Amino acid sequence: MKLTIIETGQVPAAIRDRFPDYPEMFRRMVTQADGAVSCETISIIKGEELPDPASLDAVLYTGSPAGVYDPEPWIAPLADFIRSAATARTPQVGICFGHQIMGEALGGKVVKSHRGWGVGRHTYEIVQCPGWGGVPCPPTLSVAVSHQDQVVVKPPLSSIIARSEFTPFAGLNYEDFPAISFQCHPEFEPDFAAALYNARRAALGEERASAAVTSLEGECDRRLLAGWIVSFLRGSAGN
Repeated sequence: MKLTIIETGQVPAAIRDRFPDYPEMFRRMVTQADGAVSCETISIIKGEELPDPASLDAVLYTGSPAGVYDPEPWIAPLADFIRSAATARTPQVGICFGHQIMGEALGGKVVKSHRGWGVGRHTYEIVQCPGWGGVPCPPTLSVAVSHQDQVVVKPPLSSIIARSEFTPFAGLNYEDFPAISFQCHPEFEPDFAAALYNARRAALGEERASAAVTSLEGECDRRLLAGWIVSFLRGSAGN
């Protein structure tokens, strides 16, 4: 199976020379979970054109500093692509901004949340376990996050996988076509997450940034979530 990673954002300039780009983070995440999966990248933020989604095995949308409501020239074409992929039944996975743009494109609503920044290791209640490939399903899932925007209206034909008081629609499963999405960042290694929060101290404030970094010392379920994602893709793509 080949996973097409749609690059929608870049690592902040202040730490870009120390870490891989987001598509590479996802490639490492996916291949650690299943070395037989190959990956390619299409960077729409660098002007690369989106293909016919029906020609792809599976698609993953990365995080981005952009909001779905921003006037970026690539956002409307990406939303059209997501809807076309749903019609073509091409398996789709959205992470952070990818979660949000899928929600907005498929009938939900995304806004800059009144709850403010979500940073650090967040713990979600698992509402349902679709049982992808027999991967274990714990009662909670703890993974690093970094976001201000949130899905505030659940798209039709979707059900909640994961939720918390801070993020009620933290994980979504689409019921009429193969698509899942998560607000958290399973691709973030702890050292990258810490560097990201430190780079954003001015925006986050000292107390919130320090608490976010400290929270990374707790148990993280990023590899379990990566296993879920790959099992979903394998099962949905039929290989």
